[in-house]
Amino acid sequence: MLAKPLRIGLISDTHGLLRPQALVALGGSDLIIHAGDVGKPEVLAALGKLAPVVAVRGNVDTSHWADVLPQTAVAEAGSVRLYVLHDVQTLDLNPAVAGFQVVVSGHSHQLGKFERDGVLYINPGSAGPRRFQVPVSVARLNLERTPFEVEFVELEV
Repeated sequence: MLAKPLRIGLISDTHGLLRPQALVALGGSDLIIHAGDVGKPEVLAALGKLAPVVAVRGNVDTSHWADVLPQTAVAEAGSVRLYVLHDVQTLDLNPAVAGFQVVVSGHSHQLGKFERDGVLYINPGSAGPRRFQVPVSVARLNLERTPFEVEFVELEV
């Protein structure tokens, strides 16, 4: 557990492609969360050079290297608890009741955020190959302010 408020980099759906622009956008993060569909272990290795990484397995992470990735993960930053999973539609707990303040997911490739029952839900969008005519993006979460600040960064492709 990291004791101080954090700047958290959020990334998902890289599908094996880690763009240099994503590394720049996530630079300065105290922690990076990858919400699945990593695609290749080299993606996590490169992110790990920037900051500690918490990652979960997505539906394309079927190779043996991904066996070590959990389906869900918990990250803690001071008193803030974050729940991480790939597809928010598979959420099988009530985050507010379970004591989580933030849920991070990917899968849909649609960047966005919303709040429900005092819990902030964030999807950083897809940072990998362009698909579905949606922006290629990552997000930055600032836990140093209340309410938490979320900044979406569209990557030039």
